[in-house]
Amino acid sequence: MTLRRNRFSRATMVAAMMGALLLGGCGGKDSGGAGAAPAGCTPADVDTVERGKITVGTFAYLPYIGLTGGKLDGLDGEILAEAAKNLCLGVVARESDWDGVLGNVQSHRVDLGIGGIGWGKERSQKGLFTDPVYYSPPAIAVVGDAKYATVEDFKGKNVGTISGYLWEKAIKATAGIGAAKTYPDAVSMFSDLNNGRLDVGFIDPLVIPYEAKKNPSSKFKISYFAEPTDAQVAAAPDLINYRQLQISFYLAKEAPKLEAALNAEIRKMYSNGKLQELITKYGGDPGQFLKPATYQARLRAGVDRDAGWTPPTI
Repeated sequence: MTLRRNRFSRATMVAAMMGALLLGGCGGKDSGGAGAAPAGCTPADVDTVERGKITVGTFAYLPYIGLTGGKLDGLDGEILAEAAKNLCLGVVARESDWDGVLGNVQSHRVDLGIGGIGWGKERSQKGLFTDPVYYSPPAIAVVGDAKYATVEDFKGKNVGTISGYLWEKAIKATAGIGAAKTYPDAVSMFSDLNNGRLDVGFIDPLVIPYEAKKNPSSKFKISYFAEPTDAQVAAAPDLINYRQLQISFYLAKEAPKLEAALNAEIRKMYSNGKLQELITKYGGDPGQFLKPATYQARLRAGVDRDAGWTPPTI
């Protein structure tokens, strides 16, 4: 997400943060919302599963995705809702677990899946990815005014994440740290941050301000650092897991017209300030979330984009 969906098991994370998953098998469970298209406009012709509506696979993981009163909530939910409104399409959410979202997209039970889904080459072979809706940046949870400009600043510090996340690999590959710690859940990690037993914590970035806001007595906050250089990654390949990710909507292979329509809406939101507004609303820095690293274009060139593709940016 980051969301680092292509880097670790989401079941572990959602269970830790939300207490339970909304499990509905591969088919999932439809939301109670009617999903009607906005009144007074003609729905875009984009070959959706249900005409005039986008059927979206989702699960509970705020602040990235959730349902409130049958309507999409969270950052990804609000981005999709804005695009759907502009395309005169209603939205019907189908809840499942993380694996169910991917399976429903790849079997075309839904038009698309959302919730901090990171672009990956293997996943792109089984579905379509929109242009990035934002970039999940190198970010950490720290206490007070602690500053870490680069991974070099982690030396001598206690650095931790949740067991099974691929940040764990990056932490263990970081030379000179005081201790590499893993936790069974986010609650334990944040507790150690608050109590001074941990200096740096890794988790999906927007979870940090979200949890801090829920618990006003918390001492931790989000902070950003410069991602590892090419030379550092060459010397210790697992450091790549500290780097920025492209977060996109994941569509069924049968939905190229919907992908093209969403790409146009996403780029409009980069240019008209809507994405800046939403990133700020959820506690992120638009300068960190809406500007791609220089290598991002080459990741997709010749895979699911042509050689001249450029990632959107503010």
